[in-house]
Amino acid sequence: MSRIETFSDTLEVSLTRLATAVDSLERAAERRMRQDEARANAEEEFALMQDDRSRLAVELDSALDRSRTLEAANAHAGERLAQAARAIERIIERMDPAAD
Repeated sequence: MSRIETFSDTLEVSLTRLATAVDSLERAAERRMRQDEARANAEEEFALMQDDRSRLAVELDSALDRSRTLEAANAHAGERLAQAARAIERIIERMDPAAD
């Protein structure tokens, strides 16, 4: 074999190795891009979930406040109804003293 053929063979082997290395690098870059995209999607989804959580917390606080207000109004209405019932009983007793 001549020196040119040996150089040609060495060059061919080197080019093959270079092509293999470039292919490996391209696959690694594609994997990295997919991972980065997946991470970005996950981070965006997490941010949306955090926003939803905050919104739901505000809605829950509002609902709890409304519930407390309704409970207080219910208790007040119950007291007023009890007072009205006692007042009606007194009126009936005055109208019919023999009912005792």
